[in-house]
Amino acid sequence: MTIASNVTEIRERIAAAARRGGRNVDDVVLMGVSKTFPADAVREAYAAGIRVFGENRVQEFAEKFAGLAHLPDAEWHLIGHLQSNKAARAAELFHAVDSGDSLRLVERLNAAAATLGKKLRVLIEINIGGEEAKAGLQPSSPELEEILLAAPQLDHLEIQGLMAIPPFVENPEDARPYFRKLREVRDNIVNRQLSGVGMSVLSMGMSHDFEIAVEEGSTCVRLGTAIFGTRT
Repeated sequence: MTIASNVTEIRERIAAAARRGGRNVDDVVLMGVSKTFPADAVREAYAAGIRVFGENRVQEFAEKFAGLAHLPDAEWHLIGHLQSNKAARAAELFHAVDSGDSLRLVERLNAAAATLGKKLRVLIEINIGGEEAKAGLQPSSPELEEILLAAPQLDHLEIQGLMAIPPFVENPEDARPYFRKLREVRDNIVNRQLSGVGMSVLSMGMSHDFEIAVEEGSTCVRLGTAIFGTRT
């Protein structure tokens, strides 16, 4: 199987899942999670039509960016945990940070984006399974509320929605309650009509469970293995 054939099959599966969920497939973005894969693989995915890519580490992406900078209209998203002391470099390299998980971090990102004269897109990461080993804010966390209320002052950030990595389950169907819960958290925020807070993006679903995520309202599925193959 080639990357191109993988992408074709995945798009068909996303379309089928969207139909089952009564959704428009055009509302679902396919992100290629290119962490640990070389620039050649990223270019191959780009040739197959992928335009949004996710990376886990600032330094790793910085090292391979030179081989990718020429790709027109490619979007680079940081999806891994970001330490606040690396916020400036992340704001420089990426179009979006999908793992905002503290007020201190988003304030650092805002300051860095202001220095660069750019608007940086941000998702708030939610620890939807309450797992101690994972990053992200609890849905009832006071810090989530602090970020939401601070949004009008973060004028170089565009808070676009939520991201989550639910607990791994062998049966993808068992992930459905977590996706549903994240959608409910998003809907509750939307209903508050908070200034400076957009909630159009619901980033959830990975290689083993993306079809369930699409059925439950995901607007961005993050696929690595399904596109690029097994990491070595």
